This record gives sequence, C-alpha cells and structure tokens, in this order.
Amino acid sequence: MAQIIDGKKISAEIKEELKEQVAQLKKDGIEGTLAVIQVGDDPASSVYVRNKKKACEYIGIGSKSYELPETTTQTELLDLIADLNQDDAVNGILVQLPVPAHIDEKTIINAISPAKDVDGFHPESVGALTIGQKGFVSCTPAGIIELLKRSNVEIDGKNCVIIGRSNIVGKPMALLMLRENATVTITHSHTQNLKEICSRADILIAAVGKKEFITGEYIKENAVVIDVGIHRDENNKLSGDVKYDEAEPKASMITPVPGGVGPMTIAMLMHNCVEAMIR
Repeated sequence: MAQIIDGKKISAEIKEELKEQVAQLKKDGIEGTLAVIQVGDDPASSVYVRNKKKACEYIGIGSKSYELPETTTQTELLDLIADLNQDDAVNGILVQLPVPAHIDEKTIINAISPAKDVDGFHPESVGALTIGQKGFVSCTPAGIIELLKRSNVEIDGKNCVIIGRSNIVGKPMALLMLRENATVTITHSHTQNLKEICSRADILIAAVGKKEFITGEYIKENAVVIDVGIHRDENNKLSGDVKYDEAEPKASMITPVPGGVGPMTIAMLMHNCVEAMIR
C-alpha cells in the first residue's frame, strides 16, 4: 500500500506560510498585485483564472483581471503587456495559456518582463534555471519538488526518470532534479525501451499527456510515483497519466489525481508572486 502524497494538504500549508509572509511585507509597506490576462472564454482556462484570483485573495495580494474577447489581436495583447510591464503597482503578469490560434504563444511569453514572469516561462527565467542562477521557476515542476521535500522523499543520489520533455514540465523538472543531485533520465515519444527505463526509477515523474498510459509494469517496487497528467472523461471523472490502481500497490508513495500535483501549481504561482514583491 503506497503512502498518498496529499497535494491539497501541502499546498494549503504553503499558502498559510505565504499569507503570513504577505502580512509582514504589508507591515513593511510592500504591496503586491498579480495581473491575469485571459483571451477568449475557454471553460478550463476560466476555472484556472478563477482559482488564481481566489488564491491571491486568500494570501492577501491584489489581482487585476483582463478578460479579453477571442477576437483580440496580437498587437492589442502586446500593448496591454507593455503597459503592465511599466506599471509599478503590478509585480506579476500571467497570460493564461493556450491563447487563440491567431496569437503566437512564444511572442507573448517573450513580451512579459522577466522581473514579472511569475509563470517562469520567459527564456531568461529558463536560462537562469539552466545555469543555476536566481529566477522564477515554472510552477508545476517547482510544486513537485515541494511535494517530494515535504513528504521527506530523499532525492540526492536517486535515479529519477521523467516521461515527457515539454518546456513547461519535463525540461524544467529535469533541471530541478539535477539541482537536488538526482541522476536524471528524460524520456519522450522517441525513447526506445521506455518500460525498461521507467522500471529502474526510484522517482518516476509522468508528464506524458496520455490517459493512464503508465501501467504497473513501468513501476519499480517501492518507487515514488508523481502523476502530472490530468484527463477528464465523458462523466467528468478525472484521471492521470498513471493507471492508479496498478501503480499504487507497487509504489512506496504516489500522488492521486485529482488532489496531487494540481493544487501545487497554484501554490507555487503564489510563491512566485511573493518572490516578485520581495525583489
């Protein structure tokens, strides 16, 4: 029976710590505001944006919300970002992804000032992480590190396999695990012998984007299994990239879906917002 890594509980602890920190910063005359921009009305994006505003309110920082129509041009969006970059009252800027097809995601990410890039997606933020300098770290990978550390998982010297090489999860995750002295293998759609490689992992991080793709055969006895995937079926039931009922008997620790990695992403976004206030 694997121990459940409770992301809801750990994220609540982090938000409590941040709430205290924000109260202290306010006493010192330091205020914080996050600007959240959403283009179009994608239902999933709307839920994420609502949750981010709620989290801001909870820890005590301000939030500005820009809900723009689907027809917003790239130039209009870039102009808004430029204004927010110049606005000293705004510490963090976040453009909810995905953006509509007529807007280039890379151009938008690059337009946000690295000093306000609380998502950690700007090339400067990624570069800082690569060479071990200070910068904002992508929220989901940063949240996974917190999950592991606060669950007393030994990372140093362990064999970590990451399934997926996305810019948002896979690559920054590998860099963070390297920073914690793990031995890291990144696997992807062209990897041969995937099952065999995964079955050697002490810590297996699944960010493959395929529902229940990782079965019990991929998992080493007593491995720590982190499931980054989130998939919704026709009955609105959520599941991850890992086939939970097969993985759970073999793993020593495992994150559930929902309630594992998901809540940590917003907690770490709030952490980055507080970092931006301090900087």
